[in-house]
Amino acid sequence: MPSLLEVSDLVKHFKSVQAVNGVSFSVERGSCFGLLGPNGAGKTTTIEIMEGIKAPTGGSVLYKGEPLAARFRHEAGIMFQSTALQEFITVRETLQMFAQLYSKTLPIESLIETCVLQEFLDRDTRQLSGGQRQRLLLAIALINDPEIVFLDEPTTGLDPQSRHNFWNLINDIREQGKTIILTTHYMEEAYTLCNTIAIMDHGRIIAQGTPKELLAAHFSDVVLQLPLEGLPAHFAGLPFETVINRDAVEILSHDVNATIQELLQHGIDLKYLQIRNRTLEDLFLEITGKELRH
Repeated sequence: MPSLLEVSDLVKHFKSVQAVNGVSFSVERGSCFGLLGPNGAGKTTTIEIMEGIKAPTGGSVLYKGEPLAARFRHEAGIMFQSTALQEFITVRETLQMFAQLYSKTLPIESLIETCVLQEFLDRDTRQLSGGQRQRLLLAIALINDPEIVFLDEPTTGLDPQSRHNFWNLINDIREQGKTIILTTHYMEEAYTLCNTIAIMDHGRIIAQGTPKELLAAHFSDVVLQLPLEGLPAHFAGLPFETVINRDAVEILSHDVNATIQELLQHGIDLKYLQIRNRTLEDLFLEITGKELRH
């Protein structure tokens, strides 16, 4: 599948800070590409350069083989992390206002159906819930029928039900052939939606691939979880590789059957045992660290 967007040796300096340091990747047409990273990793700056909002210090971003220019602006849609909507007008009036900014637009009724806006079309934008607001912002990003759509942490602050409903919308958009670039702090979201993921830290790409490829490359074990409460004192002396996670202990095992047999031999109660595969959150924490970022 040909690349729609090419990022090559991207560099961005802010006085003494090098926010982006030699970032390169490509985004395939019709895919969902996830750019992840802790606070201060450089992903926001990278995305803003890709959107044409910031100019790079070095390197290039090519859209359909050309530098970002008028063609890109007409064919790109952006849903920013934070957007101020015009107040004292309705959802329908908001869509009509943004439609006037483009020479080519999708029919408003089509956007209403795609983004499930029917129930609050005549509601003032000030009265929208978090999920309703995000669906309206998505409709605005799609109003010019873009080929490439940037979604910057689109589900932040949403409840689990609204977040899953929004995932369905994103999958529907991708099935229409649109290319999506997603930033998110929700690892489950990235795993569910993205064909390819790039993880940034300290201005560089430190891991890239499909979610399954990344997990297979970094982990060959599974995690057995037991509640800390009720574990016998002698458990601490047993030869397991463990991690304490809040009120549970996690045992990292390459052989689940052997680990369970050993736990039983040492009289460990397995009534509340849970077994899980490694996740993107495990990977993210392993390669970027667990220290607090500002």
